[in-house]
Amino acid sequence: MTREPSLPVVSVVIPVFNEAGTLVDLHERLARTLKELGQPWEIVFVDDGSTDASAGILRALHEQDRAVRVVRFARNYGQHAAVFAGMQRARGEVVVTLDADLQNPPEEIPRLLARMADGTEVVGGWRKRRQDPWPRRAASWAVNRLTSAAVGVPMRDYGCMLRAYRRPVVDRLLECQEISRFIPALANTLAASVAEIPVAHAARPDRRSRYGLFRLLQLNLDLLTGFSLLPIQAVSLSGVLVAALGLGFAVFLGIRRLLVGPEVEGVFTLFAILFFFVGLQILALGLIGEYVGRIYQEVRRRPPYVISEILE
Repeated sequence: MTREPSLPVVSVVIPVFNEAGTLVDLHERLARTLKELGQPWEIVFVDDGSTDASAGILRALHEQDRAVRVVRFARNYGQHAAVFAGMQRARGEVVVTLDADLQNPPEEIPRLLARMADGTEVVGGWRKRRQDPWPRRAASWAVNRLTSAAVGVPMRDYGCMLRAYRRPVVDRLLECQEISRFIPALANTLAASVAEIPVAHAARPDRRSRYGLFRLLQLNLDLLTGFSLLPIQAVSLSGVLVAALGLGFAVFLGIRRLLVGPEVEGVFTLFAILFFFVGLQILALGLIGEYVGRIYQEVRRRPPYVISEILE
């Protein structure tokens, strides 16, 4: 099958949320890097409901460079919804995702494409010498370990947005009808071959991360319930263990009462054990509620985002 010469070979999808300060520099560096590839290319910016001057800058970039396409959301729907919308518009044989904050230099893109020369379907970057505070790095380390276990494809850095996907993998992603999509993890479950290379990492200009500790925990819970039954299975197993411990403790108290007689000491110990069991029950109800909530979101079939403007 002959490819139309007007179609790009490489598409770069960039989610944007209040990144007015970096967009012009990002476009300049990215366009220079893509021109050096010597192949047709395009850039798809997805404005995820920015409230700063990002929308106006993106319009100006589109007018200045016709290889720039812009999709604007009606409001903020989240980074992964923005990437998914960009992939729906991307036409390249290889789709590269990149953050707009310049923490991952666009100059690293040729290295990702070179790694795909052997037919690898997905190439991810892992951030070497990360320029983030240590609490953020520690939280990301935990999320990466849990994600690797849930997905079954071990990787050092699931949170790095600098990644390259071949068209067959992108098409498989677009066929998925799930409401909640964590694209790097979902792509790894659909790809025949996955690789990872070290990439440079810079500090954010404003020194403020878009992902705080609460959002990382929320993302981790979404990952675990979206890709694995392990949490609910672990709760079921802990329920069996707690029941066995409770039965053993009851037998112990009964024998002690026969040997020692009635006593009042140990009441606070019993309260502590009771609170522990109640905590496990609340945790179990929360996990069940998380799974039921996901089912509820799926059956409603609401659109994951609303597009207000397309420039192409």
